[in-house]
Amino acid sequence: MKVQGTPDAKPARMATRSVEKELLELENAYWRALRDGDVDAAMRLTDDPCIVTGAQGVGRVGKQALAAMLKSPTWTLHAFELLDHAQVRLLGDDVAIVAYNVHEELTVDGKPVALDAADASTWVRRDGRWVCALHTEAIAGDPYGRDRRAAAS
Repeated sequence: MKVQGTPDAKPARMATRSVEKELLELENAYWRALRDGDVDAAMRLTDDPCIVTGAQGVGRVGKQALAAMLKSPTWTLHAFELLDHAQVRLLGDDVAIVAYNVHEELTVDGKPVALDAADASTWVRRDGRWVCALHTEAIAGDPYGRDRRAAAS
């Protein structure tokens, strides 16, 4: 029974699911742009600047620097798969987080590499379109690094 004056939550849930689906598709589109070497698509999907974190540390990457990196990469992404159980959280109408596990197959410095990682992106809506403002990647494994070689003394 609907109480008069109470908003119906069903349209809101449907709208949220639609935005979640759109954001997951944008995340996949970003990966496809990287795989296909589509610099223009990657640029359209990236905020300026974008913060990136991973095993190499933290960086703030402007569009000019990003374009240069994508035009002359030291790696080639051959295949990727965003695995099941992606999480999307809307923090407001114009900010959302997308987190997921990913499998990647690459060539890095001429050598094949396959890896699994946990990634997260923060998307913001600017001028009516979503762009990635933050991306993080953590290579899967022991959280204390015990599955990696010991550092040289």
